[in-house]
Amino acid sequence: MLPASSTDEKEVRVCRVRTKQLCICTVTPLTVIPLGWQQLEVSRVDSKFNPRDGSRFFGIKVHLEEESETSEDSDQANAKVEVSKATKQPPSRISDWDLSWLPVLPHVVTAAMANFLFGYHIGIINGPLVSIAKELKFEGNTLLEGFVVSIFIVGAFVGSISGGVLSDAVGRRRTFQICAIPLVLGAALSASAGSVDAVILGRLLVGIGIGVNTALVPLYISEIAPTKYRGALGSLCQIGTCTGLIAALIFGIPAETDPHWWRTMFWVATLPGLLLIVGMQYAVESPRWLGNVGKWDDASSTIEKLWGKENVEEAIKELRNANINKEEEASWSELLTKRYFKVASIGGALFALQQFAGINGVLYFSSSNFQDAGITNSIAASAAVGFSNLAGAFVASSLMDSQGRRKLLMGSYTGMALSIALMVSALNIPMEEQLSHTFSVVGNLTYVFTFALGAGPVTALIIPEMCSTRIRAKALAVSLCVHWVCNFAIGLLFLEFVQRFGLSAVYTSFGVVSLLSVLFTNLYIIETKGRSLEEIEKILLGSESGLN
Repeated sequence: MLPASSTDEKEVRVCRVRTKQLCICTVTPLTVIPLGWQQLEVSRVDSKFNPRDGSRFFGIKVHLEEESETSEDSDQANAKVEVSKATKQPPSRISDWDLSWLPVLPHVVTAAMANFLFGYHIGIINGPLVSIAKELKFEGNTLLEGFVVSIFIVGAFVGSISGGVLSDAVGRRRTFQICAIPLVLGAALSASAGSVDAVILGRLLVGIGIGVNTALVPLYISEIAPTKYRGALGSLCQIGTCTGLIAALIFGIPAETDPHWWRTMFWVATLPGLLLIVGMQYAVESPRWLGNVGKWDDASSTIEKLWGKENVEEAIKELRNANINKEEEASWSELLTKRYFKVASIGGALFALQQFAGINGVLYFSSSNFQDAGITNSIAASAAVGFSNLAGAFVASSLMDSQGRRKLLMGSYTGMALSIALMVSALNIPMEEQLSHTFSVVGNLTYVFTFALGAGPVTALIIPEMCSTRIRAKALAVSLCVHWVCNFAIGLLFLEFVQRFGLSAVYTSFGVVSLLSVLFTNLYIIETKGRSLEEIEKILLGSESGLN
């Protein structure tokens, strides 16, 4: 706010110039007198406030004389103006306690339950695998043990392909409920398994459900969240995954003494799946999907519930404008056309870079690094990594909408590269043994922390933000397919590469990929914070490359 003095000078940004008309934007509804201009008339003050992104601006239309020699170029420049205090009091400023995100939160938390299941099912198999193999009599068969773990990824690949088509056909909310069915059935089948075949089938079903969810959750959150808080709420995906991993760790503690506890762990996994089915019965449908299928009354009531009655008219107008020239839903082959290929390929490239930057490899060797440092308790080591991941996710949530996606991505990958350098130094530079182990542990924890700052949450969030409505679900599905293929490749080849080239060389390659990711982000990723999905779509489709 301006001081209460009678006159002040303030730099005011010119919004736009029309014939004989200059529209100036300022933050207070004050009388504006541009210096050096004569016979000016302030016709009116246009005040707008958008709670969805927290913006408040006032347009003051100033009419110029016909004889005025003011050029358009000079009009476009910032004008120094003398501001007189208006007789009317300005509107009250936005509350410091902005709670416009609160109506959306229950729906986002319900959706993030799917990410909790993702994290839980990743962590549930690692510890109890020995007990499962012993009880079901395939102990020592490393190929079969590996297949029990990796079949989950195969299912996730299949699910990620079908998720986009399903969510476009029946809606986001119903797709959540449908994909929760294999999650519940798969967990129950594994819990009651009498043979390894039942465990494999159960893991496959769970993978299919997870594959659908990993594409659906960021899509759903990006479509229901207020623009101002879309980044913070989108970070709940990563927070949900981290929480699931920690929950699996906690529930797995009794498995060290009880060889049959793994069955209980799988039974526990059915509960979040059931909660997801029930919770989505009360959750809202995406207003953008409702608009796309012509259900405008439902879209209006949903927007009123999520963003407030005062935003319904503007939001519906924005959605209708986006649908005026709407074409039919894009086919899979259209993702290969010039119009969409570059944007769709960026999504796949982001996930490929995320995986080849080495998160799974670093996590794989984290336990041995902690053991070398004298921390022999595997639960303590896993807890340290898990809480480092969770802390990074919470920090990302607080920074996502203030710092922006690009800045977080570049900062995240830079931090990962520096952490890798620390771990490689511990492996190669002669130093005291304890110092070397300390470097390894610190490098591990900072790598996981910085991964959770951007490379983890931003990758999943920014892809649906950058894609137009017509291709959003399919492009995200393709990107997730790339994610699962790269995930599988890393799991298959990581140990082979370590044995052949050494851990130091493999870690160095992770650092190089991290630095390449910084460059890629700088060149090809647009900033999406503070913009509605419709605004982003206009920007992308308005440029020939879709990347400008």
